Amino acid sequence: MTQKYDKEFKINAVKVYLSNDKSIEKIALDLGISRASLGHWIKQYRREGERSFPGSGHVVEEELRALKRELYLVRQERDILKNHLNGTPFPNK
Repeated sequence: MTQKYDKEFKINAVKVYLSNDKSIEKIALDLGISRASLGHWIKQYRREGERSFPGSGHVVEEELRALKRELYLVRQERDILKNHLNGTPFPNK
């Protein structure tokens, strides 16, 4: 099973490497991660800085889906109330 590390852990691991004269191998061993993972994180951090490691996006997608659903329901409620105030009968479903 692949281990998942959060953004904060990755950035901290990279900063340990950048602020230290230890080898990637030594730092990876100390942190209990693979040398390849740390090397990949370093490259990505050098390219993208603090914007590195945005995550999978699943949380954002779920939140967006929930917000769209809520917006749909609020619009329905608004339309029902607006129609009621204008004397239009409630829609039958």
